[in-house]
Amino acid sequence: MAIGSKAILTKKPSAENINQSMMGLIRKVHGMIENTDIEKHRQSQDHVGALLGNSRDMLIRDVTIQDMQGEWVSVNRAHMKKYVILYCHGGGYSTGSSLYARTLTTKLSASTSMDVLCFDYRLSPENPYPAATEDAMKAWNYLMLLGYGARDVIVAGDSAGGNLALSLVLKLKEEARILPRGLVLMSPWTDLTSSGDSHQSRAELDPVLNAPYLERMIENYAKEQDLENPYISPLFGNFGGFPPTYIQAGDNEILLSDATRLHQKMIQENVSAKLDIFKGMWHVFQMSPLKPAYDAMDKNAEFIYDICR
Repeated sequence: MAIGSKAILTKKPSAENINQSMMGLIRKVHGMIENTDIEKHRQSQDHVGALLGNSRDMLIRDVTIQDMQGEWVSVNRAHMKKYVILYCHGGGYSTGSSLYARTLTTKLSASTSMDVLCFDYRLSPENPYPAATEDAMKAWNYLMLLGYGARDVIVAGDSAGGNLALSLVLKLKEEARILPRGLVLMSPWTDLTSSGDSHQSRAELDPVLNAPYLERMIENYAKEQDLENPYISPLFGNFGGFPPTYIQAGDNEILLSDATRLHQKMIQENVSAKLDIFKGMWHVFQMSPLKPAYDAMDKNAEFIYDICR
């Protein structure tokens, strides 16, 4: 450097500033998808799934289960066939599809080298509770007819799909059927009474969910229902005898309490349950094409491998 010249120092942005910028971007993208016109909302989600969920490394096969559509997601190479993942997509029970869920199911299949079955359960408000749980049972029974045993199946889901995964296993338990090998829940929506502290403490932080949106989804799905019904709010269920469960949540999401309280209750009821809270992350951050999303999927795979030994 020549004498008398000045060095220009650029300050490296902090991790917190980078995270705030990323959440701002997520908020904008989510705002483009969300629409009070529910059909447009559903279409926008499907466009995102088609854009971000396709890869030459993955094999997608359509399936019809009675009158319900769905798809198998597999890695396009030799892979494990003994175990299978039954995936319940999110979307507040009013939106979402197996196509939208490809942002998650392709990552899950790639990280585990297992086949993933995602099904298009009936959506509200056209088909409110208990339609989704009935359809989840259809998908479960379909796997049993294919020759899988209950202990060959891992049930997974995100957001409302996490709710549905829990509701399905509660229903299997009620019917005294053999339960799946394990549960994997990403940002599960477990309490439709919205009684957790994070609904207030994270209200300004969460770039994806807010109270008015949840209120619309609750009205669509469970109008005039008892919101403490465990098949609607699984947090109020009895988890005695439940299989090992792995829960992931973002530190900045309003459903954080839904995850932490579920974990606490499961531990109290002697379930082998593990919770990971990802600092600076938001609701179902695993959808994003970011390193933390792939790291989270690797953790899902580690849990699944561990319980399948």
